[in-house]
Amino acid sequence: MNILEYENYQEKKHHVSDIFPYVTFPCSIPLDFNNVPTHWHEEMEIIYIRNGRGIVTVDLTDYPVSEGSIIFIAPGQVHSIEQYENDSMQYINIIFKLDMLQPKQSDICSNEYFQPLSEGTLRIPTHYAPGMEHYEEIAHCIDAADQVCRTNPPAYQFVIKGQLYLLFSILFSNCQEKTVVKKDQKSVEKMKLVIKYIENNYMNKISIEDMAKELHISESHFMKFFKNTMGTTFTEYLNDYRLTMAGRLLLSSGDSILNIAAEVGFDNLSYFNRQFKKHYYVTPREYRKRFVH
Repeated sequence: MNILEYENYQEKKHHVSDIFPYVTFPCSIPLDFNNVPTHWHEEMEIIYIRNGRGIVTVDLTDYPVSEGSIIFIAPGQVHSIEQYENDSMQYINIIFKLDMLQPKQSDICSNEYFQPLSEGTLRIPTHYAPGMEHYEEIAHCIDAADQVCRTNPPAYQFVIKGQLYLLFSILFSNCQEKTVVKKDQKSVEKMKLVIKYIENNYMNKISIEDMAKELHISESHFMKFFKNTMGTTFTEYLNDYRLTMAGRLLLSSGDSILNIAAEVGFDNLSYFNRQFKKHYYVTPREYRKRFVH
């Protein structure tokens, strides 16, 4: 189960489907999880901070966020979420496919806006905060869509689509920006390969040699690249990813700690317990007891 699959699995309102690919759910850091590791997916994502403070990283750029902040993450952008030390953060997470807004037959909306957004040749600003130009209009669209999701009245899908169209009309008419190839874009693309490999294989043994082969570079080059790009070693990142998934499985399943450790790629229970306590400051058993009622 990768990050996006977990998020969809946790969705509370049960209105995600192939014919209406829109999912929204509340999240709390650290009550639900202590962070969201770096990942990417082909869906559009909106992160709307309700209270607290944290950091959302998008394509290697950090965005400090607080109450009212809105983060737009286009398809394919690498991103992560974490709290400030000793701070909590509650936010609404909205994930949807841009396909739901595009007709089967191409039109100007698809050709000039949605397709370029999906392909990364057109960007909208990532971070909006209270007081910024157009913020109130943008927040109103998200609030209206969120409000209808609370009750799911008949034909609520039209309301959601309508608010999304209005939202994008505001963004595309006032805020779009043609992308300039950034010097670190090649690093982002390489990192996407690494992240997707980890998402698909974290439950198995993964070595530096495996990753170096995946990128067709030497092991020493890979270790230097990863450290310079992510600010941590590959082993530390892999362990953090596995521990994040372990924490989520402890809350969402009744499996034994031994089985969960094995499921996320730890073949030594003692080592898993030590790493878990170092990461969460409590043992796996204490963690489950604290959050599962």
